[in-house]
Amino acid sequence: MSILIKGGTVVTPTGPIEADVVVEGEKIAALVTRGYGFSEPSEGPGFGSSTAVVDATGKYVIPGAIDGHTHMQMPFGGTEASDTFDTGTRAAAIGGTTTIVDFAIQRYGEVVQDGLAAWHAKTAGECHIDYGFHMILGGVDDDSLKAMDQLVASEGITSFKLFMAYPGVFYSDDGQILRAMQKARENGALIMMHAENGPAIDVLVKQALERGETDPVYHGITRPQELEAEATSRAIWLASVAADCPLYIVHLSASKALEQVRNARDLGRNVFAETCPQYLYLTLEDQLGAPGFEGAKWVCSTPLRSGKESHRADLWQGLRTNDLSVVSTDHCPFCMKDQKEMGIGDFSKIPNGIGGVEHRVDLLYQGVVDKKLSLARWVETIATTPARMFGMYPKKGIIAPGSDADIVLYDPNGRTRISVETHHMNMDYSAWEGWEIDGRVDTVMSRGEVIVAGGEYQGRKGRGRYVPRTLSEYLV
Repeated sequence: MSILIKGGTVVTPTGPIEADVVVEGEKIAALVTRGYGFSEPSEGPGFGSSTAVVDATGKYVIPGAIDGHTHMQMPFGGTEASDTFDTGTRAAAIGGTTTIVDFAIQRYGEVVQDGLAAWHAKTAGECHIDYGFHMILGGVDDDSLKAMDQLVASEGITSFKLFMAYPGVFYSDDGQILRAMQKARENGALIMMHAENGPAIDVLVKQALERGETDPVYHGITRPQELEAEATSRAIWLASVAADCPLYIVHLSASKALEQVRNARDLGRNVFAETCPQYLYLTLEDQLGAPGFEGAKWVCSTPLRSGKESHRADLWQGLRTNDLSVVSTDHCPFCMKDQKEMGIGDFSKIPNGIGGVEHRVDLLYQGVVDKKLSLARWVETIATTPARMFGMYPKKGIIAPGSDADIVLYDPNGRTRISVETHHMNMDYSAWEGWEIDGRVDTVMSRGEVIVAGGEYQGRKGRGRYVPRTLSEYLV
């Protein structure tokens, strides 16, 4: 069956155009620009009684969003992220995201391929939308380095995450990081880095607890921006030693860390970074520093930064200048009851993570309304650049002939109120409770199938497919 999306404004990475979109099966067949002497695609071959017409008048027609950083069902801190691949991908779809890239995990002493197999088992028959995997390397040794080559060549996994934080859990020392970077330089993979100085943070955490400073706000205070900037700088220089290995800094939150990325990019280095909505809007004082234990809702790493400093304004500027390439969520949700509450009396035991996979498209559109981003940059940061960065373009991330028909109709005249009462993530609170967005996801198509209509979900679990990825398009 054919679908004609008619009357909308198609937003591309180069700007909006008045055009109709023709979908045939799972693919976009044509884009027909209106007002330039072209006849409307309403009749003729392929447009008979089987053609469904979707009225997009007054709406933006954008590519389905890609969240390049999620953690569904991730074990952490003695518990597990509360969203399954079923609940998490359903919530993502309702929020306009049609592809996620989650993280399969290899722990120290485990076989990399076994970790990948475990994540394939978790997703089998569960996902509502398409998905790919990055690979977390919890132990860098000869075997895992060989596995990197195999995953790039045969498994469609072209990005590997390392941690400069969490000693005893995921931490890699500088020598291990350098070896992994050298291997990535050989096979073309992207190294993703959690850039915080973990050993130094552990010292500050221990000292704070000894002083009786146990509330959630101290999670942020003991992870100062200097330790994010130092680790970011160190990762950049290690990548330089590894012949300019491609480096992607995840969840960048602070001005001084952004400065390190900007300086490297000004030199033409293969250095990229993402930020997340929580760092664009929320603060240490207002959220993490909420009275009592309430701040536990916003414990994540890197932490929320002080609203008394220029972090948020600098991050928005970084998005405009492309020093920040992508907005992901780092979606890693935990409930307050029985999960975040594990840290009552000791902030270091609060599971780190915020749920937001359902809200990223809306929250970044609010940036358009507030004149912090252009429409084109909105689409770039949530869809097109993630597709190019993570080897899915032009299959994903663009409305163009031959691309997957992952399409969102976004209503700029709608309104979205975020609340635990209305969200679809498996959480007993919302990190964005009461926020109102000047826009609304109306219709979502995934590979030509309408899975959200009028804001109502009508998809099904198990329809999502694994997306093997190629190398990043941005490497030089």
